[in-house]
Amino acid sequence: MARLGGRVAVVTGGASGIGRATAVRLAGEGAAVVVADIDGAGARTVADQVGGSACELDVADPAAWRRLVDQLTGPGAGGDGGVDIAVLNAGIATGEDRITRLSDEAYRRIMAVNVDGVVFGTRALVPLIARRGGGAIVATASLAGVIAFPPDPVYTLTKHAVVGLVRSLAPQLQRDGITINAVCPGLTDTPLLSGVMRRQLEESGFPIMPPEQIAAAVVEAALDGGTGRALVCQPGREPTAFRFPNAPGPVGEGVKGMQPPGDLRMDREER
Repeated sequence: MARLGGRVAVVTGGASGIGRATAVRLAGEGAAVVVADIDGAGARTVADQVGGSACELDVADPAAWRRLVDQLTGPGAGGDGGVDIAVLNAGIATGEDRITRLSDEAYRRIMAVNVDGVVFGTRALVPLIARRGGGAIVATASLAGVIAFPPDPVYTLTKHAVVGLVRSLAPQLQRDGITINAVCPGLTDTPLLSGVMRRQLEESGFPIMPPEQIAAAVVEAALDGGTGRALVCQPGREPTAFRFPNAPGPVGEGVKGMQPPGDLRMDREER
């Protein structure tokens, strides 16, 4: 029996790579998939393949997100206009390792797609997920979201931002029955992997994961009930929640035994 029968999923960056593989996986599990991508023709091609619908979407544009919400909730949408699963996957790289060669345009574009796209997407879709009584958000980060990655420091910056956002939003969204997680793939066979790097990896025998492996991790993250995690995906391993060390606390007279208020309290055992 399909696990996602009757559910609606939105996948950004769905025209290729991890997004396309995730759309195929979700549809195979029975979901009605909305394939969103700045490449409208590519989105329609994948939507036709999975029996879903398509939306041309620039994730960096708040107005485009409003149009997607209108598409999902408008008269022709059917159902209650809700969403059960949001996969915020669209992303780009700079391909630049030297900070002195980074252009203003490249910096603004990667921040807009990789960070704003996740923020705007979460903000737009949370009400639609809550309308269905809860659901799941999964953001595609990267192994570069939990480690240093000198070949593209600004890409690394954006993926650290995604992981921090996911971990910080989790308690708030959990109150509405919504889980939020980040998948953090290592080297994966997607358009972001340049021809030179791909050739070097193949020549060295270093394993590159197929996007279908990450798609499987996305679906499980959406279904297993966990939240606030950065799930590292590496060749030959099951997705593993990265364990963040607890930050050192304050020291001084009268501090021992004190607890910070409310949401400022850190878990003793970090996820």
